[in-house]
Amino acid sequence: TAWVGSLSMGMVFFCSPIVSIFTDLFGCRKVAVVGAAVGLVGLLSSSFVSTIEPLYFTYGILFACGCSFAYQPSLVILGHYFKKRLGLVNGIVTAGSSLFTVSLPFLLRVLIDSVDLYNTLRVLCILMFVLFLAGFTYKPLIPNTKDKEGGKKGKFKLPPAKKICNFSVFKVLSYRIWAFGIPAALFGYFVPYVHLMNHVKDRFGDSVPEEVLLLCLGITSGVGRLIFGRVADYIPGAKKIYLQVASFFFIGLMSMMIPLCNVFGALVAVCLFMGLFDGCFICIMAPIAFELVGAQDVSQAIGFLLGLMSVPMTVGPPIAGLLRDKLGTYDVAFYLAGVPPLIGGAILCFIPWVHERQKLKERAKPVDGETTEKMLENESTLVSDTTGKPVKELDSGF
Repeated sequence: TAWVGSLSMGMVFFCSPIVSIFTDLFGCRKVAVVGAAVGLVGLLSSSFVSTIEPLYFTYGILFACGCSFAYQPSLVILGHYFKKRLGLVNGIVTAGSSLFTVSLPFLLRVLIDSVDLYNTLRVLCILMFVLFLAGFTYKPLIPNTKDKEGGKKGKFKLPPAKKICNFSVFKVLSYRIWAFGIPAALFGYFVPYVHLMNHVKDRFGDSVPEEVLLLCLGITSGVGRLIFGRVADYIPGAKKIYLQVASFFFIGLMSMMIPLCNVFGALVAVCLFMGLFDGCFICIMAPIAFELVGAQDVSQAIGFLLGLMSVPMTVGPPIAGLLRDKLGTYDVAFYLAGVPPLIGGAILCFIPWVHERQKLKERAKPVDGETTEKMLENESTLVSDTTGKPVKELDSGF
């Protein structure tokens, strides 16, 4: 049964590079609308199946792919409209997921108890239909590849493979460090979110309301997205990455502190801090991508990053589960889970320095070219002026 949810979450991120290509080719609006429609079909068809095998396709693949196609354009479109307040806007938009993280589980419990699972899925189709309608409001201001290739005639010619898969973003050294540093940090990042409830049952039994921990994570994550999204607007350029460094540092530290909490109140405090910095990490993802690669390439930059993130997200929690099965406790798993965020954060520290050096090199190139052209112009002028003059005058001029 667990594979249905795991497959769904994995497919959302695995599809991200493909989504970025379609977004570049056809624009945010069409990709978001089609994605919401596919997700609606997948969710609605899941409500009519009576065995678990079809759910692997209808919910685990079809619904997840639709969500992936609807999600990524919602991040890309923000950069078309906002520049100075991009961090705050991302914070507001991504805070919506925290709002539903807090409220939706209670609603789902009421719906399942009153109208059963199948009708609950049909009720959730209303949310997907709202997402479908919302996609029509996207109006991209930056031309996509189809518009560029079609030109005035409006005919669409398939662009070269280099433009379809824009691997040129990996030529940017600062982006390469970022794209591999974040997945390195995520090997332990999601372990607490997956195994925290089981750890609470092992440590405290059924005497404590473990749902409170999820509530704390959801609330403070939403608050963190709003606060740090606004703070990111005041931090210039690639130095925004230091916020992600801080978030990885605190999340790694909080993961290591979970086994040390012998009182439930201490565990609540740890979850509050963890949710706060989780919101920081998520809300500034898009602003950093815009800073590193620019608005034209940001779609595929985010897509490649999310695709790389899918590997540690899938691998990390099962490894922690194996450690628990072998050792009989989650303590070692949580201690080890805190190490990758610290290492990933240390790697990201180099990005602002590397990015500034890249900018200096790019500025130096046109300056050198202009200087060379001016020298050649001066030399040709000097030669033309002195060809008709006596040798003595030429010598005296020099």
